Amino acid sequence: MSFARAGLRTLRSLPQSQVYRSSTLLNQRRLISDEAKKLIDNAVQTNPLVVFMKGTPEAPQCGFSRAVCQILDVQGVPREKIVSYNCLEDQELRSAIKEYSEWPTIPQVYVKGEFVGGCDIVLSMHQSGELENLLIKEGLAPPLPEEEPATKA
Repeated sequence: MSFARAGLRTLRSLPQSQVYRSSTLLNQRRLISDEAKKLIDNAVQTNPLVVFMKGTPEAPQCGFSRAVCQILDVQGVPREKIVSYNCLEDQELRSAIKEYSEWPTIPQVYVKGEFVGGCDIVLSMHQSGELENLLIKEGLAPPLPEEEPATKA
């Protein structure tokens, strides 16, 4: 029997009032507060590069957050251009950012108000060169110096 069928059978066996109460509580928990939405909106709209992470760029507290910071370092993004929010310090922010972006994991990177992605997407973009192009285009990373043509000796 599949997991979904077993869950459906369990759900059908519960009293309707319990199912309604449980689903209502779940829906209430998923609603982002106006204050949290305003904080996130303000952060991503007024700052060119925002990272919601676990820890800080100087002291990441999770491997994925560390990887994103290392990628931004490799791309040449100055630390002063990174506005970061430590989601471990604020439980409401930690759950609100997931709902805001409709993305289930942290870290989350925003460039010029647009959600770029989490660690896996940022890593993929870094490997393909897309991230470098985006960061240079938005003035967040310096362009690579032009290579001088090799001279024949």
